[in-house]
Amino acid sequence: MKDYLVRAIAADDQIRAFAVSDRGVVETARASHDTWPVATAALGRALSASLMMGSMMEGERDEVTLQLIGDGPLGGVTVTADSAGHTKGFVNNPHVDLPEKENGHLDVGAGIGKGYLRVIRDMGLKEPYSGTIGLVSGEVAEDLTYYYAESEQVPSSVGLGVLVDTDLTVRQAGGFIVQLMPGTDDATIDRLSDNISRIESVTDMLEKGYSPEMMLQKILDGFDMELTEKRDVSFFCGCSHQRFAEKIRTLSRQDREDIAVGDEPVEVVCRFCGKKYTFSPEEILGR
Repeated sequence: MKDYLVRAIAADDQIRAFAVSDRGVVETARASHDTWPVATAALGRALSASLMMGSMMEGERDEVTLQLIGDGPLGGVTVTADSAGHTKGFVNNPHVDLPEKENGHLDVGAGIGKGYLRVIRDMGLKEPYSGTIGLVSGEVAEDLTYYYAESEQVPSSVGLGVLVDTDLTVRQAGGFIVQLMPGTDDATIDRLSDNISRIESVTDMLEKGYSPEMMLQKILDGFDMELTEKRDVSFFCGCSHQRFAEKIRTLSRQDREDIAVGDEPVEVVCRFCGKKYTFSPEEILGR
């Protein structure tokens, strides 16, 4: 299935909903960072969420960043998405091996541990908007559901899933976000809550061949759903040799001298995509 997301409205604009299928995005991230299953699941869930949250933004240069920082062995997850369907991200410790939970699922919560979730929205203003909450479970979807309720006062349901195959590649990845608008009537709330309580997991739906549209149709069963957008999504990092060179030039003279020790070239690795760039001591010192 091609990687894409959809957004929809329902119940006379009382509900807005988003769904994404992004196996290719998460597999690209896995291969770029050589993540092991728990890290793949944690990073993949965050990437899926960021794509949907990025689609909520309107400006061409708007970006949203999610940081899940905990005391677990993963060390933390950072992802950034824009409003055009691009996302990138990394996990601090990609090689983490943990026992599965009793239900056979990967234990992402234990991997992330106790800590906080920070959402940063950069809309080109003087200061980006930032909201932070303590992690509820570290499972990502539950934490984002709580974040929307506590930090933005938007009742939401977030579902995310990554299924890792036996060869450690990504078999399925995707998710949904469903939100209630102000003034939603009780009957709509009750019907939506009942629908969500009866749906299968995201990965189960994707395994059965559900598209993003079909996921929303299942969640919004009984409502007059209208699809308002469909867009391709991708893992994309805009790093380049030139951009790193510009960043190096902003360092102090002492810092550059500390980096350019000896005559050997210096390798710089992009945290977001894993690409490597080489700089000579002369380039670093600006000679």
